[in-house]
Amino acid sequence: MDKTTARHLDPMSDAAIAASVTPEPIEAVGARLGIPADALYRYGPHKAKLSLDYIKGLEDKPAGKLILVTAISPTPAGEGKTTTTIGLGDALNRIGAKTAVCLREPSLGPCFGAKGGATGGGHSQIVPMQDINLHFTGDLHAIGAAHNLLSALIDNHIYWGNALDIDVRRIAWKRVVDLNDRALRSIVVGLGGAANGFPREDGFDITVASEVMAIFCLSRTLEELEERLSRMVVAQTRGKAIVRAEALKGIGSMVALLRDAFQPNLVQTMEHTPAFVHGGPFANIAHGCNSVIATRSALRLADYVVTEAGFGADLGAEKFLDIKCRQAGLAPNVAVVVATVRALKMHGGVGLKELVNEDVAAVKQGAANLRRHVENMQKFGVPVVVALNRFLSDTPAEVEAVRGVLSDLGVNVHVCSHWADGGKGAEELAHEVKNLAEKPSAFHPLYSDDLRLSAKIETIAREIYRAGEVVFTPEATRRLAELEAQGFGHLPVCMAKTQYSFSADPKLRNAPSGHVLPVREVRLSAGAGFVVALTGDVMTMPGLPSVPAAEHIFVDADGVIGGLS
Repeated sequence: MDKTTARHLDPMSDAAIAASVTPEPIEAVGARLGIPADALYRYGPHKAKLSLDYIKGLEDKPAGKLILVTAISPTPAGEGKTTTTIGLGDALNRIGAKTAVCLREPSLGPCFGAKGGATGGGHSQIVPMQDINLHFTGDLHAIGAAHNLLSALIDNHIYWGNALDIDVRRIAWKRVVDLNDRALRSIVVGLGGAANGFPREDGFDITVASEVMAIFCLSRTLEELEERLSRMVVAQTRGKAIVRAEALKGIGSMVALLRDAFQPNLVQTMEHTPAFVHGGPFANIAHGCNSVIATRSALRLADYVVTEAGFGADLGAEKFLDIKCRQAGLAPNVAVVVATVRALKMHGGVGLKELVNEDVAAVKQGAANLRRHVENMQKFGVPVVVALNRFLSDTPAEVEAVRGVLSDLGVNVHVCSHWADGGKGAEELAHEVKNLAEKPSAFHPLYSDDLRLSAKIETIAREIYRAGEVVFTPEATRRLAELEAQGFGHLPVCMAKTQYSFSADPKLRNAPSGHVLPVREVRLSAGAGFVVALTGDVMTMPGLPSVPAAEHIFVDADGVIGGLS
């Protein structure tokens, strides 16, 4: 037997833990929400898509309560936001609340890169975890194909005479691939002579940063999907007039590629809680939330819906509240901010190898990061509760230090053990979330539509990042003025920023204040309905780390995939 097939699953791995349960048939999972079997399109026994015809019939039903799960700024010590989303969903069901979970689909970029999978961990996972992490139902590939079809149509139009007078120096539409590949960030296409078109500079973004992905996740219907795709701005003419995607006459084909993918995916947690896993935009470079169609469907099928927004609350949660909720007419009832004592110690200056040692002073110092995220969520008028994921090395003094830092904010801290104990380990959190959710929502966005684009960026920088100043490059300033002149000034702003810090410097941990936020570039996503502001060195095509996760994934002799985490 060769070295590859001789490997076996680590019995303590997430994959082995997930394999220890027997999933219910997907029809039984759907039945928990009253979904009839004929409304499900099966992808094997444990995955299905919810039919669009059935979804149309849900619109008149009353909506349940929406719970947002977010987190502190991520560290190598881990926070467990997805795990908590799943554990809380299971816990709410355990206490008798009819609950569904809404998550994003994992991207192959982090699965093969540094982060690993995105299906939770321990005894709070969605299953089948290997399938969901690798290809799933093919949605991300459909999004990539639709995006790249438009890329091909642009170059084909130019090749056949360029009737639209597209300026090849002002094509804003890159190509995409769902992998981390830094070599594709900047490329030249059209080499090889006249038969291959006109040479021009181009590049690739990762699929989850595509505007098609954003539109896919923000559309409620196929009709809206088509309308949004049509109004995407892909280039300018030599006279600087905007060129929309509809002018390339391929929108119908794009929608055809996306039709099946647009149906929300239904799977289950290890405790058989229904989970809608659909769409996958990154939160550091896109808006970081699962699809509107999945969230709205879940809200009409369940009394409580637990969803997550990517990375820390300064990124995913801010965009969830200022972009997704604004466009989809959603109002969250509760925000859960996830942290660990270990991560807070890292924010307090403790190295990764020293985290097992008690250090109350470091916890108090690092908890400033948690406090700021809590304060930021309260600015949106949403009740907040903290979920503290328990590790065996946590001490009572360290936990009390966290509570002490938050004591004047009126926010409770619940120690949760759902990683080890499943939903049972988050029941205390579930009871408070349920109680808070019954109170009227006072949610409001951070800023109004009528602010200038630069003022929206400055508001986020000042109120959420606590920056002292925003510095725009001359090109960014020019582009903002141009967008406002073209009638896009009313759009919200999607900030592209490192996930590791409130600042644009990923090495500046904890809770920095008074820093300078540099905005180097501004991009229009007219179909998605927002303007992207790129800050610092953040990339829309990530690279692989020195030791990528791809080096550890394998298939054993029985065909079981291992090495995913």
